[in-house]
Amino acid sequence: MPPTPNPSPTGSDQPAQRAGIRPRIERASTPALTKLAALPTVLPFLIMFAVLLVGVFLGGLIGGLLLLIPILFLSWLLYLTWPHLRRSERLLRVAVLLLVLGIAVTQIIPR
Repeated sequence: MPPTPNPSPTGSDQPAQRAGIRPRIERASTPALTKLAALPTVLPFLIMFAVLLVGVFLGGLIGGLLLLIPILFLSWLLYLTWPHLRRSERLLRVAVLLLVLGIAVTQIIPR
């Protein structure tokens, strides 16, 4: 006789929802990601690149604070995609994030 699958605690055939902060963040991010996916593929990249360039060339405190926009955006995307990335992809994305963070810090705190 084959083993029977364990019934879910909710009594339905669907698996129980995961608890924790990640599913809540993923659910809260769904509307924004849907709107982002509807845009032309290159547009979010160009916008973030433009904000990054303005922040770098503007310099000082304002430029450094402006760099927080790409830092937060990249951090959000990295958090959402982390479980699906290979080690090399994670390493590259963390390196880019740290590079932008380093630029922001040197803008805010000059020599």
